[in-house]
Amino acid sequence: MTTATMLPTQPAELRRIIRAGEFAGVTSGLANGHVQANLAVLPRDLAFDFLLFCQRNPQPCPLLEVIEPGFVEPTFTAPGADISTDVPAYRIYENGEMVAELESVAEVWRDDLVSFLLGCSFSFEAALADCGIPLRHQEARSNVPMYITNIPTRPAGMFSGPMVVSMRPIPQAQIVRAVQVTSRFPDTHGAPIHIGDPDAIGIRDINAPEFGEAVEIRPGETPVFWACGVTPQAVALNCKPPLMITHAPGKMFITDRRDSDYAVI
Repeated sequence: MTTATMLPTQPAELRRIIRAGEFAGVTSGLANGHVQANLAVLPRDLAFDFLLFCQRNPQPCPLLEVIEPGFVEPTFTAPGADISTDVPAYRIYENGEMVAELESVAEVWRDDLVSFLLGCSFSFEAALADCGIPLRHQEARSNVPMYITNIPTRPAGMFSGPMVVSMRPIPQAQIVRAVQVTSRFPDTHGAPIHIGDPDAIGIRDINAPEFGEAVEIRPGETPVFWACGVTPQAVALNCKPPLMITHAPGKMFITDRRDSDYAVI
């Protein structure tokens, strides 16, 4: 298995290694400068409702691309890629329960499946790092912590549920800068949705994230929370669609698109 320090920096080469089963790790910090994406795959008869859900909830579910039923190539964000093989790990939810985590879903792919690629906050991390803002999960070589909150999403059809957020500890003197930097990337979640007290958004234990891994919050740092593209997984647990395929949290689809393509000047 290839380690992160041995990986190439170009998206197509990274996807080739992932497709070959040589890397199944967290993608934060990989292919810096390129957009990473969350994945949600649903049967065609649920696709319109989910498209409407994304339209009504653009901060946790910013749409980058929708792939037509049965097709696996994201022709806009990564021509030549295969959405059924090029993600490090997939999760399969059936009727609200996670039933499998797989390195490929090619063997279970169906002609009626519609794929949605959603913006990911990993895409603005290079801009934060360029400003000298620390990224604790990268320092620890761990997955970013993600939490299910008490913030409701706007329902659409059968889809409803709580918003998921990712958290990064930010030194107090750099919080304003972190807000400024991430505000430039609305298609990859944009500005934070909450700063400070976790309990105010329903997080009872900051050291027990529902997804990812806890990170140290040091003296002089404040937890800062961004909307997260793992929200559809919380929605799947809540609404229990017969089938939803997603990425495993922190293990994203790496596109050919540049962060700068989505930056607001």
